[in-house]
Amino acid sequence: MPAPTALHRPLRATDLVLGGLLALGVATLITALTPVAPALLPATALLWALLWGLLVTGARHAGGLPAVPGPGNRVTLMRAALAAPVGGLALLAPMPALPLPDAGLAWVVVLALLVLLLDGLDGAVARRSGTASAFGARFDMELDAALILALSVLAWQPGPAGPWVLAIGAMRYLFVLAGRVLPWLRAELPPSRRRQAVCVLQTPALLVALAPTVSTSVAIAAAGFALAALTVSFAVDIVYLYRKKSGSRPQAPEETP
Repeated sequence: MPAPTALHRPLRATDLVLGGLLALGVATLITALTPVAPALLPATALLWALLWGLLVTGARHAGGLPAVPGPGNRVTLMRAALAAPVGGLALLAPMPALPLPDAGLAWVVVLALLVLLLDGLDGAVARRSGTASAFGARFDMELDAALILALSVLAWQPGPAGPWVLAIGAMRYLFVLAGRVLPWLRAELPPSRRRQAVCVLQTPALLVALAPTVSTSVAIAAAGFALAALTVSFAVDIVYLYRKKSGSRPQAPEETP
């Protein structure tokens, strides 16, 4: 068997170490420039260790780590390194003894914007290099979901929204858990521009809710609109899957009014 080319090199331990150093470097910069608790460093390291374990496990389930192509995944890994300190701040934010100042929220907005702006680049790199994979697509999707969960936590504490905003980040995970009890929820859904648009909406809406310069009423309205759109989108898909399971002729989700 020929040796893999540099183009098809997998995510290796070196990639994960470099990504972790970037994540810790950003966390260190945040603690040095803003009055954020030094606990951000261990929180970020904990999240990166968890990511490392999930990536290795996921790669093995996909057929072994050597089968995982690299270029697009490395871009996603860089996005994950920028998102990890945001997740670290989300872990610390609900703790009253570790308040998050407005300067910390400003860092959250900047980092999340960078992650959002880089979204899609990983897929484009993978397609252009001929190394697109189901693993890479799942890695990208799970990173987006984790970032939305972290932002929803921050929109609650120390953000202006109530506990209801946590539903934005939790809804996708609750849907997956429900699928373990109700197998018909695990059936394949057709592609949907509506679903994609609603997913893309969540991050900018939560960033508006988190921006220190935005009024409380505007912040709550942005988060509330995002939650309403997400709820309707999930409801449309659930109805479609239920009708499909019952044997009726379900209307394609994006055609549903």
